[in-house]
Amino acid sequence: MLELETKPDFEQAMRRIEAWFAGEILDRPPVRFMAHNAAFNLGETEGKRSPEEQRVRWMDVERRVDEFARSVEGKRYLGETFPVFEPNLGPDVYAAFYGAELEFGEVTSWSRPIVREWDDMQRLKLDFDNVYFRTIEDLMRCAIGRGAGKFLTGFTDLHPSVDCAMAWRGSEQLCMDLYDAPEQARQLIEIAVADFHTIYDRFHAILQDAGLPSVCWMGIPVWGKFHVPSCDFSAMISTEHFVEFSLPAMRREVRPMTHNVYHVDGRGVARHLDVILAEPEIHAIQWVQEMGLSRPIMQWVPLIKRIQAAGKGVIVDLQVDELEPFMEAVEPRGIFLWIGAEGEDVQRAILKRLEQWR
Repeated sequence: MLELETKPDFEQAMRRIEAWFAGEILDRPPVRFMAHNAAFNLGETEGKRSPEEQRVRWMDVERRVDEFARSVEGKRYLGETFPVFEPNLGPDVYAAFYGAELEFGEVTSWSRPIVREWDDMQRLKLDFDNVYFRTIEDLMRCAIGRGAGKFLTGFTDLHPSVDCAMAWRGSEQLCMDLYDAPEQARQLIEIAVADFHTIYDRFHAILQDAGLPSVCWMGIPVWGKFHVPSCDFSAMISTEHFVEFSLPAMRREVRPMTHNVYHVDGRGVARHLDVILAEPEIHAIQWVQEMGLSRPIMQWVPLIKRIQAAGKGVIVDLQVDELEPFMEAVEPRGIFLWIGAEGEDVQRAILKRLEQWR
């Protein structure tokens, strides 16, 4: 049995997550006390850094793990919030495993297109000795050693398939390719998905060998194989093109997994929601509303109810003051709340309130 001094109720929280995946409620709906995209922290930021300084900062394995270890000292994580070190190098790291170079900013990184001509596809080769792949593995192994009994270590954010093809080709160009060069686009997507399980299983084995659950940036650990399929590129294309180009690759991604949560990033991706919900191996949806006018959650209650009606779980990002009206409008079954609530007293009050949600 895994024990964490920062999470003494670890086993009970894991049982609530398994109940959620099964469409059941153990004693209350699960809740993570963290807002979407609030988890990743690369340490203190002081002024503007040069690109070279940013790269050194991101690739400094010991410093990053040490800073995370210090950040969890003396803390207790409530609800289904877990201390998870994320070995993150940015959303395009999967594309970088094949030769793309990453440029680093304060809180994210990006790659430049490397498939300018279709002949460039021949140079796309998975390289386990790639500096980015080795850094991810070094981050994982270092964190596993430092985190024993204190925090979990996850695997990196993986964007294979169409989003990887977009990183290699560029978003505007790939949009045009779907019309002008669909066969070559399919070939590029095939390269981007062909090695996915080889890559995933290598990271998964590191966690398994350490007796750790499967967990990534989403912070939801499971005893099995957890995956977050997504296609942010799909916000720019029709559902017909989503079915033609993204769906076949996504099915290959999710098939061997035990737990799949599809990342629906905003209303553009949500136009394909019915197609995604029809997939039996998609077990839940993470709904991410955009900032600004899209932010108040109550306008999305009909969408959330559609997900529930399809028998899928749904992760919902709430503000603290939205909790009561949301609970009045929605049934609790299938709901996993993410609430950026700070302070133990506030969090315990929310937990007590959720126990009464029927």
